[in-house]
Amino acid sequence: MIYYETAGESHGVGIVTVITGFPSRLVVDIDFIQQELSRRQKGYGSGPRMQLEKDTVEILSGVRWKKTLGSPIATLVRNRDYANWIKNMDPMGDPYAAYQEVTVPRPGHADLAGAVKYHFSDIRHVIERASARETVGRCVAGSFAKLFLAPLGIEVRGFVESIGGVSARSDFSIEERAERSRTSSLTTYDEESEKEMIALIDQARERGDSVGGNFVVVAFGVLPGLGDYTSAPRRLDAQLASALMSIPSVKGVEIGDGFLSSRLPGSEVHDAIYYNSSRKPFPFYRTTYRSGGIEGGVSTGEPIVVRCAMKPIPTLRKGLPSVDIHDKTEVNARYERSDVCAVPRGVVVGEAMMAWVIAAAVREKFGGDSMEEVLDHYQHYREYLGRFPEGE
Repeated sequence: MIYYETAGESHGVGIVTVITGFPSRLVVDIDFIQQELSRRQKGYGSGPRMQLEKDTVEILSGVRWKKTLGSPIATLVRNRDYANWIKNMDPMGDPYAAYQEVTVPRPGHADLAGAVKYHFSDIRHVIERASARETVGRCVAGSFAKLFLAPLGIEVRGFVESIGGVSARSDFSIEERAERSRTSSLTTYDEESEKEMIALIDQARERGDSVGGNFVVVAFGVLPGLGDYTSAPRRLDAQLASALMSIPSVKGVEIGDGFLSSRLPGSEVHDAIYYNSSRKPFPFYRTTYRSGGIEGGVSTGEPIVVRCAMKPIPTLRKGLPSVDIHDKTEVNARYERSDVCAVPRGVVVGEAMMAWVIAAAVREKFGGDSMEEVLDHYQHYREYLGRFPEGE
């Protein structure tokens, strides 16, 4: 079982990630991790914080000479902006005379509910932890998951499918969409639609508004048999839905054709099964991905496809009506630096979350204390797939 936890505040010292359960002797490519963190900071529509922070990961434990030790891994990504917030965020400091509590909750954020839950009169406490800045730690964890999956031939990729009411064309294969999105500033695959999406973001910025959209994450190279139909918590689709729904601003998750399938007859929904003895490692296959590569909570061996809907960022320059929790007056919510559109950055976090869930399912099924053991178990299973069924 692998597990991760993040700690840290948006303007605090930094974001700490603690990771447990990875085997020993996994090669840690620090350049790859840095590349993933850089991707999280890019994307058309990102706010000014992304220009300020230059995320650099520091590995504190669990790795020696570029390989994991099998012990807990701890990392730190420092917040460069902390230098400007020391008086406000010093863990061992005291409130100063001129400090003003944040008392106006922003609609769409955790501000009000979080202040009620933890008995805060200063909403700043909530803002700092509920901030999407925390996702840098998830991307660190997801990077380790991707490094673990790569030797097994599993790759997780994502792309933006729509921004606001503008959708990319659907006449590209899932592989083409993932590949074409590599060079896009919006991480999308249709150049013509991308121009319309950029124009929509620019219009929202001028109005002091924000826009959301849909992104898709795909796991290629997953073998059949991950997850479990016998236990609700171990169903792979349930785990993916939970992990992806936990991303800030994600309000909807569907596996494969999800919501569309509810409007179609069964003959147009389910993925027919075919057989080709020369197809390796598993001769049974599908030609469509309507199920999203998962049936009954178990991977089928086809690409796993999950779509996420991101709401528009709720921090708006023009502000929305709110109420001061102290004097109960009606006021407009305050503005904190934020994105106009966070969907391209959401793709990177979505990839991290999918990679983590797939890595966890692999660890559960194949075990192993070292990467050599994992790969050995994995290879034996690949060989079994070619012989299926072997009989009881």
